[in-house]
Amino acid sequence: MKIELKGRKAIVTGSTAGIGRAIAEGLARAGASVVINGRGEQRVAAALQELRALLPEADLTGVVADLSTAEGSAALVAQVKDADILVNNLGTAHLNGFFEQKDSEWLDLFQLNVMSGVRAARHYVPGMVKRGWGRVVFISSESGVAIPKEMIDYGMTKTAQLAVSRGLAELVGGTGVTVNAVLPGPTRSEILGNWMKATAGEQGITQEEAEQNFLKTMRPTTLINRFTTTEEVANMVIYVCSEQASGTSGAALRVDGGVIRSIP
Repeated sequence: MKIELKGRKAIVTGSTAGIGRAIAEGLARAGASVVINGRGEQRVAAALQELRALLPEADLTGVVADLSTAEGSAALVAQVKDADILVNNLGTAHLNGFFEQKDSEWLDLFQLNVMSGVRAARHYVPGMVKRGWGRVVFISSESGVAIPKEMIDYGMTKTAQLAVSRGLAELVGGTGVTVNAVLPGPTRSEILGNWMKATAGEQGITQEEAEQNFLKTMRPTTLINRFTTTEEVANMVIYVCSEQASGTSGAALRVDGGVIRSIP
């Protein structure tokens, strides 16, 4: 299968590193014009420099904006009026104790993980509908289905993304616009990778051993017995954004290594 996205403009939020960075690269390799987004000017510039060196003919631009705020979201749409592809990847996670967390921490995470995508979709999807073609992808998580007790707030936001994704797919049904969610499992991304690296250093073991310990204790239902790579997650996203995936909408597509023990 050859995926061709030349002539399509894609926005990937939170794309200076990790899964978002891999998605941006994959879309650019498929020919799309890609907008890189991050909160810090230095990280956006570094990502652009790296990708331009890797893909000198790619059409890449950067937007520095904190999409966890309405003001940051407004800054994005002011610089990028329209898009054919929107990948709502922005998000984070923190280990925490449910009984110690403050209201403000729950609300801040909801703004970052959920409302950033809601605001972006609210702006860009009407244009997609008008043009009769568009792709929207929410990067959720297996934690949105199997809520982790050590990150209940994170699981809640990822479940919320699944609800928004399905509801929006229903709303734009029959217009040529598809909306889907992709659910990664434990992935060697920037956040989880750095956590595993730090854990390995503290315990005097390798990162691979730390990852195996994590899987055995926290995700024992894995079927691949390893962390996925950011590229493996990106591959699913690139497909969902393609013309070939026109028959897929309203779906929750897993790249979780089989962690979730259910068929549908």
